[in-house]
Amino acid sequence: MNRLHGIDIARYAAFVGMVLVNFRLAAEVGSGPGIGTLITDNLEGRAAALFVVLAGVGASLGRAAWHVTLRRATFLFVIGMMNMVIFDADILHFYALYFVVAIGFMSRSNRGLLVGVAGFIAIALAAQLWLDFDRGWNWDTLSYTGFWTIEGFLRHSLYNGWHPVFPWVSFLLWGMWLGRQSLGKPLVQILMILGGALVAVAAHLASSVLIHDPEIGALMTTEPIPAGPLYMLAGGATATSALGAFLLITPALLALPLVRRLCDAMIVAGRQTLTHYVAHILIGMGTLEAMGLLGGALGPAQIFWISLGYCAFAALFSWLWSHKFKRGPLEAAMRLITEGKT
Repeated sequence: MNRLHGIDIARYAAFVGMVLVNFRLAAEVGSGPGIGTLITDNLEGRAAALFVVLAGVGASLGRAAWHVTLRRATFLFVIGMMNMVIFDADILHFYALYFVVAIGFMSRSNRGLLVGVAGFIAIALAAQLWLDFDRGWNWDTLSYTGFWTIEGFLRHSLYNGWHPVFPWVSFLLWGMWLGRQSLGKPLVQILMILGGALVAVAAHLASSVLIHDPEIGALMTTEPIPAGPLYMLAGGATATSALGAFLLITPALLALPLVRRLCDAMIVAGRQTLTHYVAHILIGMGTLEAMGLLGGALGPAQIFWISLGYCAFAALFSWLWSHKFKRGPLEAAMRLITEGKT
């Protein structure tokens, strides 16, 4: 299959969304008036969902052997746990766990993948109903105690962390299912856009009714914490619609000479999101901290534009880097360590 550049641009867009959300989280900026706040509010839980769905799509298209996937997962886990020391909303160590689970689904049929999607969501809902979801959390500071204990790590990783295996691995399995479809066909792309939009709207409408139920209302929101079934439905559907849109419009954008250069930068940046994800924590947040701009020093509009500026810089870096190197720094390191290839 020829490379679907829309996937790379979608991956860069997901990275931009995560930067907007994470920079605001690190800066301890609350909601406020303005288009920037509105955009960031609507990206919470959606950008990360798109990121994981795209990882599943890539897993299906790449078809790596199980032992290669396991080594990549180990690499991501180590990097992610190092990230956790300075940024406790890290997603990379969760990614590693998702890929370990995905190994067991690589040879499953399409139906088996869909059963897995539903199964992980159902198990997560049961855990949210029967177990103490609040355990370990201080919701006022969004901090989690006990993560570095075995019990706390398992609890945080499996069902009540930022992106727990139950149910977040469903996004990866859904992406694996999507990756087996004819993503290069415009009809499939249009069906993804329309179908995803309709399901997302239906999930939000259902949530507006069910959140008033005194028994289960708290689990029927479309917010990412706790990741209830309607959030999973809305997040997966939104990711599907967004991916379909990027796949559909990218060929037209690449045909425009004035836009092509910008798209090229986003494409290569989308192929280097591992590097950029780690860099936005170490370099992006690190710079803001060194300048004393975290902890409420910035307003919503300021952190929004700083985030977009950082993402533009990341795309420029990738475009310049690609003239000399085929892969991003961390992507090359992972390939060398896990596959022995340059």
